[in-house]
Amino acid sequence: MDHTMRVIARICYSHSDKPMKTAVAPRKSPRQARSQATCEAILDATARILVERGYAATNTNLVAERAGVSVGSLYQYFPNKDALIAALHDRHARQMNEVVEREIMRCEGLAFEAALQAIISGLVEAHRMEAGLHRVLETQLAGLDTLDEHAAVEARISSQLRTLLSRYTDEIRVPNLDLAIYVLMHSLHALVHAVVYERPSGVTLEEATAEMVRLTSLYLRTPAT
Repeated sequence: MDHTMRVIARICYSHSDKPMKTAVAPRKSPRQARSQATCEAILDATARILVERGYAATNTNLVAERAGVSVGSLYQYFPNKDALIAALHDRHARQMNEVVEREIMRCEGLAFEAALQAIISGLVEAHRMEAGLHRVLETQLAGLDTLDEHAAVEARISSQLRTLLSRYTDEIRVPNLDLAIYVLMHSLHALVHAVVYERPSGVTLEEATAEMVRLTSLYLRTPAT
């Protein structure tokens, strides 16, 4: 949801391990069911190999072999490795967005605290989905030129969050709601990553989520001085 999805890169890679800036757009979009299934198989194989081996050891020959297709078939849709990874990144962003959107829709009619709980729980759930893949994608994409789907996802979630929080104007005390949403998008992204991947031993996911809800509530309800 980047800006949001590229904020933190926690693992250091040598320069040679980072993807070069290159064409990342697919050659063509699959339209028939068989072509769509082939593309999904290719992306699934890419995901497994990325998690197992990382960016540097991933290549189109290995992906094609794992997906059970020829390299020529792969190249019909994806011109290079970075195009594969960009497409995988976009698919993962859409899947995460579906989780978050579902929770935002569920907030209809909820009290303010319950709505915050639903939103933040949705963010946690989205980041737990294919967590290994998510971490690899977070650290491997700095060199790719286009991440259009993540930009679109970020815009949708920001818009939905603004619409939702606008229902609670009697309780929210921040002077600039748009700025507050920007701050929340970035701060919650960092916090959710810490909670999902690095929370202290003995702290449950539920306890950590409750603290994020409390922090967010205090931020939104504290008048500016």
